Amino acid sequence: MHQQKFNSVKENFIQRRYGVRLGRRYVLAAAGVMLMGVLGCSQVNDSTSAIAKSPLANSESPSTKKTVTPDTKVVAANTKFGFKLFSEVLKKDSKDNIFVSPSSVAIALAMTYNGASGSTQQAMAKALELQGITLEEINSSNAALKALLENTDPKVQLKIANSLWANKDTSFKSEFIQRNKDFYQAKVTNLDFKDSRSSNVINTWVNENTNGKINKIVEKIEPSQVLFLINAIYFKGSWKNEFDKKQTAEYPFYIESDKQKKHPMMSQTGDYKYLENEQFQAVSLPYGKDGKISFYVFLPKQNNSKAFYENLNSDNWEKWMAQFSKQEGFIRLPRFKINYDITLNDALSDLGMGEAFTGKANFSAMGKNLAISQVKHQTFVEVNEEGTEAAAATSVGIVATSVVEKPKPFRMIVDRPFFCAVRDNQTGSVLFMGSIVEPQ
Repeated sequence: MHQQKFNSVKENFIQRRYGVRLGRRYVLAAAGVMLMGVLGCSQVNDSTSAIAKSPLANSESPSTKKTVTPDTKVVAANTKFGFKLFSEVLKKDSKDNIFVSPSSVAIALAMTYNGASGSTQQAMAKALELQGITLEEINSSNAALKALLENTDPKVQLKIANSLWANKDTSFKSEFIQRNKDFYQAKVTNLDFKDSRSSNVINTWVNENTNGKINKIVEKIEPSQVLFLINAIYFKGSWKNEFDKKQTAEYPFYIESDKQKKHPMMSQTGDYKYLENEQFQAVSLPYGKDGKISFYVFLPKQNNSKAFYENLNSDNWEKWMAQFSKQEGFIRLPRFKINYDITLNDALSDLGMGEAFTGKANFSAMGKNLAISQVKHQTFVEVNEEGTEAAAATSVGIVATSVVEKPKPFRMIVDRPFFCAVRDNQTGSVLFMGSIVEPQ
């Protein structure tokens, strides 16, 4: 009786504060957000967790009679952003393996977006394809997404976690903190950032929540840092139809037309969702009993890779997804394992949110004088006969920026004796100097 009343109070609080109704659980993605600088308003005082101050403390989020579904506009925005981001990464790294988690980056930046204002918010909305979508719609949709992603299929694990690690005695905007609690189920913990062990505490949490696949997202805590907002995601799915290890054998893998190597290749015959056109062959390999999650393999036709990647965008992706049909066939797929990391500053700037990385950034909904310093992304993936294991973490670093008043224009009238010098600024060497008493 008391629990039912408590749940009702919690649900009413969310409806009053944000104007949306939430499902039983909330979403976050594989990401980490690092905040630095003085953020000003509400303080995280609990030495272990400030989530106890939230109306949702120590319990599940309020339940509803019907399933809450993500807003299709937000899902479409995330998809479009993901392909744009991949395209930018590919431009700079086309000769090497690339493996990114667009959802991880999108959610990390959506959480950061909760603190953005003015032209910075507009720039981020453009880059993230969130124009015309309200903050409440973004947050509630991400909350609903987690409930759908974390399914109960015994052959599929999907673990999503979120946490905030605050430097003790530092103030933060209460609305920014509260939204991360309410919509992203953030665990909030205070740490002494001067203690060298603090980075180990954070990295241990990331390691645990990616099942040991990503063990370090925070290299070193600088003196100006006051908050790390970390998302982590872990996925492990067994194939609906596992590959027979006895069928795995070494075959040539052609890295380039004139360059090959022997590599373990898995083989299988069966009925698959399949698509073939002039550009590529594609197959969908489902995980688990129900096949809600699949591993898609697109193989560009010979000498057609460049054209394929030029056409790889969200519009074509949706078109292709609708064209798959059931067909019997044979597939040979390389077994592989990749660790990948990348800094996304340039790619995100090219997508239009460059202002967020400069002194002009406006994160006033988060705190005073802040800008993004670095967006760092790490992933792991292994594909073998049993299935796929993958993990990701993204760190968005935010630094304090000092507001400097523009000096008044000066007037310098050199109408009396003066000193002058010629200096090599690279070495500091003064090459010439003199006192000019009477110019000739």
